[in-house]
Amino acid sequence: MFGALIASLDNPQAMAALIGVLGMEGLDERLEKAAAAEAMEPADYLAVVVRSFLETASDDDFVQLVGIMNRAEDPGLAAVRSILRKTVMEQGTL
Repeated sequence: MFGALIASLDNPQAMAALIGVLGMEGLDERLEKAAAAEAMEPADYLAVVVRSFLETASDDDFVQLVGIMNRAEDPGLAAVRSILRKTVMEQGTL
């Protein structure tokens, strides 16, 4: 399920639905702004951010992510929410 979610991130409709479900206030505006700065569509930018995290995450990051997923009702959403908090919200990527 998580793999299917990651694979769908560059789909604008999937991205819009995901943002609505994640409940991260202001995420859509921040994605639009950051995507425009990179001359990308918001869905493509979101996909790049999440996939880049997964490709470059440390072992500690993965252990934390697995722990979050194990405790979550919806592991895929919890993982994406955690990744966006770490890459977007805490580091000010957007």
